[in-house]
Formats: sequence, C-alpha cells, structure tokens
Amino acid sequence: MSPLARISASYTPRFAEFAFEPGFTAAVDQHVAELRERLEMRAAGLVPPAPDPEILSDYALGFLDALAENGWREPVGHDYAVCRLTAISWLVKRHDLVPESAGS
Repeated sequence: MSPLARISASYTPRFAEFAFEPGFTAAVDQHVAELRERLEMRAAGLVPPAPDPEILSDYALGFLDALAENGWREPVGHDYAVCRLTAISWLVKRHDLVPESAGS
C-alpha cells in the first residue's frame, strides 16, 4: 500500500472530528497551508492546484520514517504529527490522489 493510501486509510476517519473540534480543524487547515507552501502548490487563482502525488508521497514517506525513528505513537488527542497526517489525508481526499480501490 502506498504511503498516501496508508495515511488516508488511517486519518480520513478523523475528518468526523472537524464537526466538534474547531481547534483541530484550524490546526489541520494550517498544516494544509504549510504543506502547500512547502511542496510548492501555489497558484495565482483562488483554487489551489492539486499536489503532485509523487512529491506528496515522498514527503509523506519521509515524515512517516521520521516518526518511526523517534518512536512516535499516535496519542488520544491531536499533536503535531496527527495534524500533519490528517492534513496529508485531506489533500489526498480533496484531490482524489488515491482511488478508492487503490487504498485496499
């Protein structure tokens, strides 16, 4: 399973928390903005372009590797890593970067 499919499968369910966790929603939004900036997904128009799936996948894999090296375990709440992984998942879902069948 690709890093994007793996992250999406694990963190898309957290989107349900947006309805009752405005702080989490705002944090994820900030992470999405930072990812767009970092991965150069900027455009002059109002609608940001889709990220390059390969670049986002490479970034996600590096992020997952760093978490593993540091012994990170997903907390009950929302730490930096949960917000970043949820933001990656949001970009994947928003731009349909992993077809439903590929996530299985």
